[in-house]
Amino acid sequence: MGNFMDKAKDFAKKHDQQIDQGLRKAGEMADKRTGGKYKDRIDKAVDQAQTRTGGGDQVR
Repeated sequence: MGNFMDKAKDFAKKHDQQIDQGLRKAGEMADKRTGGKYKDRIDKAVDQAQTRTGGGDQVR
């Protein structure tokens, strides 16, 4: 399991911008599907996820 996690971390570091874009798009879709009701919570979750994928939020 450790080898898999190391590979996942390396992938996330190498593709931080693409991952951040995907997380942003997923957050936008979730916001749209909930009618904006949970926008603040979704934004916070996306920001936290982007921070954990490497260098942090690359795309806004």
